[in-house]
Amino acid sequence: MTEPKLILLVEDNPDDEALTIRALKRANIANDVVVARNGVEALDFVFGTGTYAGRDVNVQPQVVLLDLNLPLLDGLGVLKRLRSDDRTRYLPVVVLTSSKEDEDVINCYATGANAYVRKPVEFKYFAEAIKTLGLVWLVLNEAPPRATST
Repeated sequence: MTEPKLILLVEDNPDDEALTIRALKRANIANDVVVARNGVEALDFVFGTGTYAGRDVNVQPQVVLLDLNLPLLDGLGVLKRLRSDDRTRYLPVVVLTSSKEDEDVINCYATGANAYVRKPVEFKYFAEAIKTLGLVWLVLNEAPPRATST
């Protein structure tokens, strides 16, 4: 049996969450989407702690779509934590944000983001961006083997 192919969407804005899920469906991306609405919740899901205690952490997202401006722990903090753990060091993380700050782009890549995508304002372009992300990260990308828990 193959493990489920998940997308972890880390997004605190309900409108952006709904748009992303709508765009994924429109692109016929049938992967299950887990939504975390803050950085702490995202890490709890990935590491099976907090509300997600007991979750099978061997089932990890195929890709994390990570907003930067999050409550409790920002996206850069989430990325740093993911990259500091052997189990998630190579987990594909796409920063999906409205930030146009060069410093954010530089910091995300320096911390290990796989991609940095600015959210287009118009839904038509947003949907196209999500479709392309889905094609690249869920179909074409060859992810490294998952590290096992120790």
